[in-house]
Parts: sequence; structure tokens; C-alpha cells
Amino acid sequence: MAGKTYNVGIYCRLSNDDERDGESVSIENQKLLLQQYVKERGWNLTDTYIDDGYSGTNFQRPGVQRLIADAMAKRINVILVKDLSRFGRNYVEFGHYTEDVFPSIGCRFIALNNGIDTGSKDGSNDVMCFLNLFNEFYSRDTSKKVKAVKKACAESGKFMGTYPAFGYKRDPLDKHHLIIDEETAPIVRRIFAMRASGMAFRRIALTLNEEGILPPGVRYYQRNGRDDPRRVNHQWAETTIKVLIRNEVYIGNMVQGKYGTLSYKSRKLINKPEEEWIRVEGTHEPIISRDVWDTVVSIGKDNIRRRKPSDGANSIFSGLVYCADCGFRMRNHLEKFQHKDGVSGHYSSFICGNYSRSGRTACTVHTIYENALREIVLEDIREKARLMEYDYDGMMERIIQIKDKEHHSLMASCEQELKTTAARVRELERLMQSLYEDKCAGVIPQPVFQTLMRKYEEERARKAAALPELERKAALRREERRDTEKWAAMIRRYTEITELDETVLMELVERIEVGETEKRGSLRIRKVTIRYRYVGDVSGAVGTEA
Repeated sequence: MAGKTYNVGIYCRLSNDDERDGESVSIENQKLLLQQYVKERGWNLTDTYIDDGYSGTNFQRPGVQRLIADAMAKRINVILVKDLSRFGRNYVEFGHYTEDVFPSIGCRFIALNNGIDTGSKDGSNDVMCFLNLFNEFYSRDTSKKVKAVKKACAESGKFMGTYPAFGYKRDPLDKHHLIIDEETAPIVRRIFAMRASGMAFRRIALTLNEEGILPPGVRYYQRNGRDDPRRVNHQWAETTIKVLIRNEVYIGNMVQGKYGTLSYKSRKLINKPEEEWIRVEGTHEPIISRDVWDTVVSIGKDNIRRRKPSDGANSIFSGLVYCADCGFRMRNHLEKFQHKDGVSGHYSSFICGNYSRSGRTACTVHTIYENALREIVLEDIREKARLMEYDYDGMMERIIQIKDKEHHSLMASCEQELKTTAARVRELERLMQSLYEDKCAGVIPQPVFQTLMRKYEEERARKAAALPELERKAALRREERRDTEKWAAMIRRYTEITELDETVLMELVERIEVGETEKRGSLRIRKVTIRYRYVGDVSGAVGTEA
């Protein structure tokens, strides 16, 4: 091989997957070591190829791809690396290049610290396949350890993401803790307030864009003094609002682990099922109150949509009013008129959507004017607020009794029965253990032991089988109590309310059911049922004079 010209390409790589032991593995140290080796042998250093921050588990790296392309083009005929793991940690792909591709094009591969040189005939290269396999095992083991550490940190409530959610920033004293960003948090609160009033996601996005409020991505790059490289329109979008609204971070919860990779060799993210998410509550200060959050969540479940009429006369009850007989959502109907002075006006009313669409064969009109509906709902809210303020215990007991009736619960005390049954199961297990010891000690004969053991086991199995249902019922009662207390705290704020608006309705009311009018002597009476969030109908139907 005397007189052959060696055109060398040196390759250096460093990533978070690799063990960093100071200067011994740094990019600059790798370059100096390899350059010295080339210089001592009088070879030509053609180019240096670097991948900083890339994993060795795959070969889709810009530096290594350029290196391979130059080798294929015969620009270099020697590839020099510090050790095998620098070139890659994927056993299959590594072997493909070092055993097939490079020899076929006459390119020599040298791993300095491993004593590997494919141009040598002394047999030292026989261990290369084993070293490659160990390098892949190392990557697999490192990946498992890193994932375990990240999972443990997430389970302890530490923020492990790259970018804090809009409205938050990293705590300067602890990068794994979030604190409120006072510049952007008001925008978040406003978005939730708009949604709580029933505004659609798209309308919220349009409102923010019209007011010139910067979306999260644009604001991030602007704050950091960088040009935004994304090919987007740099505007708020419906999907952006949806993602923000559904993020539990705004009520102080940390939900992480939503995404993962198929294996340590792949960097492609996949969605994980919700049961695998890591959720820790109360990790930081919330931006949104739990009441507002629950209102927004319930709006999503109820699928309330508010359409803005062409004349701008939107009803605060839109999406909340239903026909009591057929269950269809009622339509808002406007009757326009002109005053004597020429000024236009309108009457707003609601009619059964089923009747409006299909006529009397489907249902009856069920019409009610909005002014009357407003008075009914306003007075009922005031009444409930006053009752809750002056007779809290009585009102709470009444609501719980109503909810028990709705759930057909005949149980006087779920909690007590659960405690009694669980205690009896433990007692039977103790008796069975004692019985077995007495039998072993010869205190009781075998036939007596078998009879008592069968009796105890049958009762224990029966009681144990009943425990899950008792626990479910007890949990339901506890949840009902929490819901009732939540509603009580909300309604008590409205003892002096004088006017309704969308925010109040969205917070308190789940739906309003309007019955058809009935004649009672000279009066026409209709029934209006107000179902409140968390507690349902706590008053029965409200009679109104048509």
C-alpha cells in the first residue's frame, strides 16, 4: 500500500445519550486527538464532520450523512473516529456500513481507542461486532435509566417539559417549578372567561386576532429576540384555543407523559393512552379557579354553541333552553317592529325546535318570551342564594335528599354500611386464622373445623363480593356532597344579583326546560324547570303566569 494517498474524514459526535466524562469526550477534544493522529501519519485531512446533540441510535444525522456521501463520492477513503460508539450505537446499521458499504467502495474505517482498523490484517477487527453489540446494549440501558428518572420526576410533580404553558414561566430558583407569568396570565383568564360565557373556540380566536394579541409561539420568539422559523400564519387558531382550554396546568395540576417513543432507536413521538398519563395535583399556583374550569368543561360536555345573529341580537339563553316535552333544544325567535318615532326594535322569544322544524305533528310551540324567562331565572337564583345564605344546613339536606331520590338510593348510610361490612370481613379472616391454628393444635376435631371453616368462608366471600358496590355507592355519596358544597359556594354569591348575563348563566345553569301553557281558570300557566350545575333540579318546576 506504499505510495497510496489517504484522504481522511474525521467524525465527532456528542449527545445527551452518551456518557459525558468532561474533556475526554468533548467535541473539541475528539477533534484534537484525531487531527494529531492524522498529522503523525502524514495523511491528508480532507474534512471534519460533526454531530453535536444527536443520538447514535440511528444514522439520520446531518454530519454522518454528509460523511457517507463523501465516502461514496470517493472524496475521502479513510474514516477516523475516536471510538466505535462515536460513529453509532445501532448494531444493524453500524454493521451494514462497516462490513458492506465501506469495504465495497475501498474506504478504510478506523476507531482509534478500540484498536479497530479495517485496513489491518492482524485479526484485531474480529471483536468489532461484539463491541458494536455492547454499544447498543449501553444505549438501551441508558434509555431505560433516563426514562425512569424522568418518570420519577414527573410523578413527584416536577415540570419536565421544554416550554412552560402559555401564562406560566419557569421559577428562577427551580427550573422544574412553574410560576405565573403576569404578562400573559391575564390573556389566559380572558380566554377562559370568554369560553365560560359560551363563546365558540373560533370566535375567541378571531376576537384575539382582531385585537392584535400575539399568540404563544409568536410571543415566545419575540421575547427571545429570534426570528420565528415556523411556516405558520402567526395568528390565534381554533385548535390553539382548544388545547389551551383543556390544559389542567391552569388549575394547578401537572399532567405529563402524554407522549412517548416506540423505542430508544426512534425519536418519533406517539400519543399515549390517557390512563398512562402522569397527573399530579396542586404542583403550582393556578391561574383559573376550579369553578371557572368546571364551567368550561361542562360547556364542552353539553356541546353548547352560540351563533351570532346577523343583527347582533344574541340571547344570553341560547343553547340552554329545551322543550320539556320532546327534549329538543328551543330556537331563539325575533319579532321585529318599529316604534312610532321610527326606531326599530324586536321581541325575543323561544319556541320548540322540533315544532319549528316539523310543525304540530312533531310537538307544540312551547313559546316563552325572553323577558319572562329572564325574570323567572333571576328570581329563582336570588331565592336559592337567600335560602343557602340563611338556612345552609336545611338547604343542603334538602338537595341531598332530592339527589338520593333521583338515584333511587334506599340506603340510610352508605358510609356506615361500608365500614360495618369491611370490619366483618376482617373479623371473619381473623376467625378463620384462629380456627386453623386451633385445628393444628388439636383443640378442635377435623369435622368441626371443616363445618366452621365452610361457614366462615361463605360469609366472608359474600361480604367481600359486596364491598366494591358499597364502595361505589359511598364514593357517589361523597361526590354528591362535594358537588352540593361546590354549588352552595357558587350560589351564595348571588343574593343581591339584579341582572343576568351569560357568565352567570354558564356558571350556574345546566339547562332550562320549558313546558307548554295550561289553562287554569282565567290564567294560563306554564312550567319552567331550572336544572343547576352539580345539583340538578333542586326546586321542582317553577309556575309562571303566561
